[in-house]
Amino acid sequence: MLDTFKRLLGQAPPQIPGWADLSAWARSHQLTLRPVREPEGFVVEGRSGELPWRLEWGPSQRSYIHGHELRVRAELPVPRELQALVLNRELMETMEKTVFDQYVEGVQTRIDTTTPPEMRWLVMFAKLSSGELGTLREGYGALSSYKPWLQQWIGGPLAHALAALPAESGRPLVLMIARRRLCLRTALAHPDTARLDTWLALFATAVKEAQRVVVDDREAHASTQPSLFSASVLPTEALRKG
Repeated sequence: MLDTFKRLLGQAPPQIPGWADLSAWARSHQLTLRPVREPEGFVVEGRSGELPWRLEWGPSQRSYIHGHELRVRAELPVPRELQALVLNRELMETMEKTVFDQYVEGVQTRIDTTTPPEMRWLVMFAKLSSGELGTLREGYGALSSYKPWLQQWIGGPLAHALAALPAESGRPLVLMIARRRLCLRTALAHPDTARLDTWLALFATAVKEAQRVVVDDREAHASTQPSLFSASVLPTEALRKG
């Protein structure tokens, strides 16, 4: 047993690009950094105001992100039934084509639970129009089970933060709220600290703006379609309408 502990304590640092820089960055921001079991991957934990958040970097968990991805999550004080999605327009158009090809042209009549919720929501919820998107209309799409909440969420500083991101063709970006959890996903081949700061700043703005939105829970509940998480199928007719 003693030999085992000695081996663990003497292990080399994880084989992650820039691990020493990441460690110094985490210490300077008073964050918790630790590796995970994957050959390349780590977790960072911190707080945005009073809300704890968790950042993960490692192999992609979504088919629309190739290689490694960055994920940041936090629990939000929002209506439990609320579902909202903001994503870059290039990704939205790719997803819509995939859904059409697989479930309409392929004569498949149901969407099952193996399809990412981001993709299912494209045919379930109303999208914001170009006018409703405002300055984001060229680069982003957005949809929600309750549009008034979504419009407030992206109607101010969050819209400015999204518009200020560097234009990078082909980089998927998703901001998603479901079951009171906000999740940011994006492709990130190399987790350098400057990029981490950029994405964490965007995430912090999204959290702050979500807390700013004032909504009547009863109205939101009445406007929300049946929860996607309890519905595993969707008729082809609904796909055609979407």
